[in-house]
Amino acid sequence: MALKRNLAYNHLNYSLNLYFLIKFMKTGLHQRTLVLIKPDAVQRGLIGEILLRFERKGLKITAMKMAWADKKMAMDHYFWSKEEKEASGNRTIAVREEKGLSIEKTAIEYAEMTQKKLIGMLMAGPTIALVIEGAHAIEHVRKVVGHGSPLNADVGTIRADFTIDSYIVADEADRAARNLVHASSSIDEAEREIKVWFKEEEISDYELAIEKILYSKDWDAAE
Repeated sequence: MALKRNLAYNHLNYSLNLYFLIKFMKTGLHQRTLVLIKPDAVQRGLIGEILLRFERKGLKITAMKMAWADKKMAMDHYFWSKEEKEASGNRTIAVREEKGLSIEKTAIEYAEMTQKKLIGMLMAGPTIALVIEGAHAIEHVRKVVGHGSPLNADVGTIRADFTIDSYIVADEADRAARNLVHASSSIDEAEREIKVWFKEEEISDYELAIEKILYSKDWDAAE
């Protein structure tokens, strides 16, 4: 009897997963993430080039707008918890130690200096904000975007292909690195950041023609 119940449950679970995959073309691994095409990319006329990278990958844009962030919006976007500040500041300290530079501030103070630069850059001009969706969307988007320092980004990524800035150059000029794009690094970060830029009703739930090819078993030839 227990075996029959388990078989029935497994069949129901499979049927529900199949139903949602067919109806909405979404897998259990679908995610949504926030991407910002930053003011430096907008000013350089790279919006179309950057959008093309995500669309060619098979990712779906479910919301998009142009906005010029004021101080509150920029601060909300670059909100860091105490733990996040300590992690950022400790990375800065490690880099300074590697370069043989003196450590003159606490990890929190270094993080707040970085945060201030990032906020200033985001307020420099119009930004294109996007919500992007797909299976493993957060990881795929970050691979397409590349390493935070364009100098260390792999060829073929947005940051490697479209800019020559680096953390070294940015530090010498006492500014944020102009690395073109921001991409959320985790599910929690993505959901928090999406709320900064979009109302839920501004995000569209629709089906792309290519999603059947990307996700559905029905596209395979019958045996």
